Formats: sequence, structure tokens, C-alpha cells
Amino acid sequence: MTAPAKTELQVLLSFLHAQRRHVLGILDGLEPEALRRPVLPSGWSCLGLVQHLSLDVERFWFRAVLTGDQTVIDALDEVEDAWQVAPDVPHTEVLDRYRVEAELSDAVVAAADADAPLAWWPHHLFGAPHLHTVRDVLLHVITETACHAGHLDAARELLDGRRWLVLT
Repeated sequence: MTAPAKTELQVLLSFLHAQRRHVLGILDGLEPEALRRPVLPSGWSCLGLVQHLSLDVERFWFRAVLTGDQTVIDALDEVEDAWQVAPDVPHTEVLDRYRVEAELSDAVVAAADADAPLAWWPHHLFGAPHLHTVRDVLLHVITETACHAGHLDAARELLDGRRWLVLT
């Protein structure tokens, strides 16, 4: 990997790290019952959103799409709806899994070249590829994580009034 490409990935990864910190930070101090409480008519909870980020975002885009890890690809259909956390799954397990998936994703990016092609594409879900490189996937994940961090901001404010990084 060339030095500028490596620097580019490091910068992009630092933006993803900031969004991940936001996701976990806005949930800090929220009681386990509140983490599981649906706050919107669609029925998702904060914990369900974090599980979605773990499985459908971090694991899917980095370990399935970028590396083509067949074990991960084969396991994609094991979870019917990542947005729904089973009642017997401890909230700490979901939050810890997000941290672990983030670390695994970071390792994938650290070993990659920004212009490297994808190892696998889910044609059955998305048709023809609309992302083509490691860079594209990283930008997609930054955007999706930031969007969901905003969702968590709104959910948290609805749950207990807490707001994140409010400038007045």
C-alpha cells in the first residue's frame, strides 16, 4: 500500500471511530430496560440498533464484503432480524459484540489498500455492485454509522431527555 493511500484509510477510519464513540457514548448510563424499550412506531430499540450495526454493518461490510470470509457469509442468514434482540441476550453482550466487530473491522481496513476491489458482493440483496473498493465501503459504513448515531440521539432524548454534544 502506498503511503498516501494508507494515510487516507487512517483518516477515514478515524472518522468511523468518532461515529462509533458517538453510538456508545449516547447510550452510556442508559438502564438495560431503557436500552430494550422501543421508542418509535417501527419497534426498534437502542439495543436492536447496536446489534444491527454489529451484524448488518460492521460484520457484513468488512468481513463478508471486503474479505469474502465464507464463514461470515454462511452465517448471514442465521439472524432473521438483527434489529430485534432476544430477551435472554444480556445488553452487555450486544454492546461488547459491537466493540469486537469494530476491532475486527479495523484489522480488515489496516490490512487493506484503499483501491482494492471487494472480495464478495451480495447480488441477491443489492443487484449489481454500487460499491467497488475498500474506500467505497469505508465511506458507506461511516455514513450509515453516523446516520444511526443520529437515530440514537433522538431515541435517547425521547427516553430520558439526554442529548449528545449540544452546542448552545
